[in-house]
Amino acid sequence: MTEHGYNEVSLAEVEQFRCLECGKAFPFKNSLTQHAVIHSGVKNFKCDECGKLFSQKGQLTRHLLIHSGAKNFMCDECDKQFTLKGQLTRHLLIHSGVKNFKCDECGKQFTEKGHLTQHLLIHSGVKNFKCDECGKQFTEKGSLTKHLLIHSGVKNFKCDECGKQFAEKRGLIKHLLIHPGVKNFKCDECGKQFAGRGNLTQHVLIHSGMKNFKCDECGKQFTQKGTLNRHLLIHSGVKNFKCDECGKQFTEKRNLTQHLLIHSGVKNFKCDECGKLFAQKSYLTQHLLIHSGVKNFKCDECGKQFAVKRNLTKHLLIHSGVKNFKCDECGKQFCQRSSLIRHLLRHCAGKSF
Repeated sequence: MTEHGYNEVSLAEVEQFRCLECGKAFPFKNSLTQHAVIHSGVKNFKCDECGKLFSQKGQLTRHLLIHSGAKNFMCDECDKQFTLKGQLTRHLLIHSGVKNFKCDECGKQFTEKGHLTQHLLIHSGVKNFKCDECGKQFTEKGSLTKHLLIHSGVKNFKCDECGKQFAEKRGLIKHLLIHPGVKNFKCDECGKQFAGRGNLTQHVLIHSGMKNFKCDECGKQFTQKGTLNRHLLIHSGVKNFKCDECGKQFTEKRNLTQHLLIHSGVKNFKCDECGKLFAQKSYLTQHLLIHSGVKNFKCDECGKQFAVKRNLTKHLLIHSGVKNFKCDECGKQFCQRSSLIRHLLRHCAGKSF
């Protein structure tokens, strides 16, 4: 008896019924009996809402709260609400900063054992969850569920700055880094800076020289999968981006954006050699080859050499005999547009105004 008149109960008496499977102890025999059902694998309690099965009635009762929508357990730190008390308890570990579960492979730490278990699948290389749309495989079901939003076309996450929408929240979070102009991740090779670590990681592959992504159509290889995907549009023949000025179509939006500079008249790229201005940096880069004296593109018909590939392409029309450029004044036809323009100037010179 204690000083208050209660009988003292030893820990040994409280835990007299112990499970031989997992070692968990119970104060009553019927509690152990109910618990033993978990290890038997028998699940006689079914949820009428989703069909999920449970070994204990109590588990089913707790599960039903999820379908009820009731969230009676609130986090005092961030006001997030939960259906079950256990969910709130696990959530509170995030705010505590305590991470007791460590990955032996990479050292990453987690607040919950379940998160560590899921993380370990990454190192195992096992990907049991496959997308029926594109065949992409995932280590976790949650990752597949998020991925499926891409194919659904549903984009519930919108950027308040520019209105761009995303299928996944993480896509929006990465995008938001662009607007403040903050770029904390710098490439040690070329000094280029990036808003996200993932963007830097992808960029570094360019300097490595590794090209693991190959086009099955033409054999061209790429350092990044995204670059390969954009390249594949060329072979598909699909050109969804059209210029309203001249009707020219493009496979990629960025190509259309660059093309529009031609119509704007803006020429921000200047050649230091001759002062010639260009609307696009790529045009200036090609032009600089002329000053370099390097002529890597040779005509197999006549041996004439060119600094720029497109000049060789134009030249080959002479040998083909194809004349697509016609003078409206006299009907004379030309292989090249430049030849027609020079011809038209002669007509103009012969006229008195």
